[in-house]
Amino acid sequence: MKKILIFGHKNPDTDSVCAAISLSYLKNNLGEESEARVLGEINDETKFALNYFNISKPKYLNDVKVRIKDINYHKDFYIDEEKSIYETYNFMSDNNITGIPLVDKDKKFKGYVSLKEIARSMINDNTNYLDTNFENIVNTLNCIHYIKVSDKIRGKIVGATYDDNTFINNIKLDSNSILIVGDRRKIIDYAIESKVKMIILIGSHELNIEELVESKSKGINIVCTPLTSFEVSRKLNLANSIKTIKRNELCISLDREDYLTDFLDIANKTKHTNYPIVDSKNVCYGLLRLIDINEYEKHRVILVDHNESNQSVIGLDEASILEIVDHHNLSEISTDTPINFRNMTVGSVNTIIYQMYKENNVTIPFNIAGLMLSAILSDTVLLNSPTTKELDKVVVKDLALQLNIDYQKYGLELLRSGMNYKGYDVEDIIYRDFKTYSVNEHKFGVGQVFSVDFEDFKDRVEEFVEELEDINKKNGYTITLFYISNILTKASYVLYNKSSESILKDAYDLSNIYEGIVIDGILSRKQQIVPYIMRVIEKI
Repeated sequence: MKKILIFGHKNPDTDSVCAAISLSYLKNNLGEESEARVLGEINDETKFALNYFNISKPKYLNDVKVRIKDINYHKDFYIDEEKSIYETYNFMSDNNITGIPLVDKDKKFKGYVSLKEIARSMINDNTNYLDTNFENIVNTLNCIHYIKVSDKIRGKIVGATYDDNTFINNIKLDSNSILIVGDRRKIIDYAIESKVKMIILIGSHELNIEELVESKSKGINIVCTPLTSFEVSRKLNLANSIKTIKRNELCISLDREDYLTDFLDIANKTKHTNYPIVDSKNVCYGLLRLIDINEYEKHRVILVDHNESNQSVIGLDEASILEIVDHHNLSEISTDTPINFRNMTVGSVNTIIYQMYKENNVTIPFNIAGLMLSAILSDTVLLNSPTTKELDKVVVKDLALQLNIDYQKYGLELLRSGMNYKGYDVEDIIYRDFKTYSVNEHKFGVGQVFSVDFEDFKDRVEEFVEELEDINKKNGYTITLFYISNILTKASYVLYNKSSESILKDAYDLSNIYEGIVIDGILSRKQQIVPYIMRVIEKI
């Protein structure tokens, strides 16, 4: 079973990244295999916290869509292209499949053959020529005694159906002849003299010592089968290598990493029944039948610090959500079965996870405690945000005591580490912490960064406004806003696209509005930005 994937929202901040790591550690200690992931590039502040407490950055998670490799397809259902038609048919019949991928000795995909193609070949192809290997002949004809001189057996099949003299006088044998013969000494001697490729002795007939020695010296392969001449003539062509079958050149294979949704589009167009499964190196893994597509293993996920699908991973609707731990307003995410949903009115989701450690009597190790402290200080802006609750303060003091750290000094150092905006594109700055919200049929975007000085932004106002207009247009937003919040003065410097003017004025009861307006007492996006904007948009 796959590991449970635990992740926060897109454009991950310190709270969401540290929450994924801390909750994953807890789950693993409770016997559930999990792994923390991130949905985007982490910011400088989060990097500072990870480096400070010596924790590796979680791996990036692109999506949780169902891929071909997740489907319960027929793994290892393929056959070596050198195997016989007979063995291939039996494998297909035993496993109730109508086609099978062909591979080489390195399991590289070489093609596909169907039962229809085998039947057509047996009816229409030349039945007098053999192109196979020694082992295939032995297995197909149930041979009991043999002398193997060469592995590859290619040649024209000849049956000793005439009387001895007629055969010797009229049938020319050579090194490309494969002779089917019974207890007929003259013809056997003639075949040995002619240095045929192979002698197939029927009815369990055996050569004497002299004949065997001479045959081997002349490079003649000998096999002995209990079958009759009629049975041999019927089955011998089935000893041919399966790759000799004339096949349809149009064969659609699937990469193990392909999405199920993309495959369904292909299947609707091609109407094929079977699809070989390969990887990027063309190694074959098996066969997917169209009837197999409803049996697959979903990714199991736990969401932290969000519960909105538009803030979450691509393909969330194809995953199995096991749990949500959050401290935001409830959104539209729904599940097929009941799940554990933990939502509290606290300043940081790590405050909730701290409670979960205590409830389960799991000791918080030093580095995890450090990340949890960093996350709470970040999301509550050193406990100054109006979202801060008494429980946040209690947890911070407890973690700081455990770490023997001055949380105010460390917290200021942490926040300052993420306030370097020089040399960055305006798009990168806006998207450092950017979220999308929905109200009725309207969508709007809000970006927020923290600083102790607005001067770094004043010289680039036109660039920011132009980028906000572009973001608004590309995403079909009603408005797009960007707040630069000063953690010392608890005020925000606001930039916005043109369509935001009237909504901002109504939201904050402003008599005048302009780019770069400073609004006092605005620090929390959750409590002082989004609710105000939503109230106005709801009236549109």
